[in-house]
Amino acid sequence: MKRDVYQVLLTQFLTAFADNAVLFTAITLIMKNNAIGSWYIPALQASFLIAYVIFAPWVGRYADSRPKRNVLMSANIIKALGTLMILFHVEPLLAYALIGLGAAAYSPAKYGILPEIVDEALLVKANGWIEGSTILAILSGTLVGAVISEYSVQLALIIIIILYIASSLFALTIKHKWIVGHTQENAIHDFTRQLKGLLVTPRARFSTLGVSLFWAAATVLRLLLVAWAPAVLFMHSTTDIAILTLYVAIGIAVGSILVPRLIPMAYLRRARMAAYAMGAVIILLSTMETVWTAKIVLLLAGVCGGLFVVPINAALQEIGHKSIGSGGAVAIQNFFENLTMLVASGIYAVVAGAGVNPVSTMMGLGLIVIIATMIVSWHLPKDTGSLS
Repeated sequence: MKRDVYQVLLTQFLTAFADNAVLFTAITLIMKNNAIGSWYIPALQASFLIAYVIFAPWVGRYADSRPKRNVLMSANIIKALGTLMILFHVEPLLAYALIGLGAAAYSPAKYGILPEIVDEALLVKANGWIEGSTILAILSGTLVGAVISEYSVQLALIIIIILYIASSLFALTIKHKWIVGHTQENAIHDFTRQLKGLLVTPRARFSTLGVSLFWAAATVLRLLLVAWAPAVLFMHSTTDIAILTLYVAIGIAVGSILVPRLIPMAYLRRARMAAYAMGAVIILLSTMETVWTAKIVLLLAGVCGGLFVVPINAALQEIGHKSIGSGGAVAIQNFFENLTMLVASGIYAVVAGAGVNPVSTMMGLGLIVIIATMIVSWHLPKDTGSLS
């Protein structure tokens, strides 16, 4: 791996650490306010996702129209400003929406910069490192954010702002080959054209819809644990609930490590089996009644998720890099996955507000994952060793 890949890893680790710390800091802030209903936490997640959907036609061209290290820097500054708003008691839904805007701008540059640093042969490996770095950041950021925020929400927010600024500075040290230039075409028309160009093949459609399915399920599962753990495992501490989510993250990291050996891009069809297994494991989780069995099953769910999402992420990047531009491809990917996450979060907010048992909700989530996987992989052709 080139030195610049490790600089991308460091930048990504710091910002992902802060992203997860700020989420659990906000959750701690909300849980301390007993007057807020159970719908508020999924609504908070939905506010974060709105920018991904609304600004999808612009963030990809923004990432492709200038050096991506500059995009990473500016996106982190936006996130820091959103965190500062929470510190100064601005409505969390508005502040977290601004953080979501920074994240929407950051993501195409984060993934789009990889094909500008490494060649195709190392792209899966580089993605594995990025996912591994992200999972490590989720592990530590989730736990540290929960622990510090239970001690002092203000201190946690100050540390998060510092991390975003540090990530911005490290991003400026990355050297990469700027491949795709600016287009003068209307943004929405350009986005529509890119959308059609990217989804022209069944493998591209499977990759785009598959990664959307994964993140929608992961988002709902993460939010669902906040309601399920107190009801079933009698956990009421933000830190204890955060520790539960760490087992999913550890599992994804393990799955990411196994991907190059088990599911190379030339054998993308294998990924759908991991998605079926993930749905089955979520159903199994709904029957767990002890902390340790729940942790083991959450770990298995993460392994299946890692085996599913990493190869389809890599395939989508390479397809986009060879067709519409890596930044544009990631922006379209983000549009689909965050639209499904937004819809899923909204539906879960309604379900939670209606008082549906979290055990039943979890079982339903697992069934939906299995059915949706059958649908998105219905016309997936046999593996041929190519990406077309």
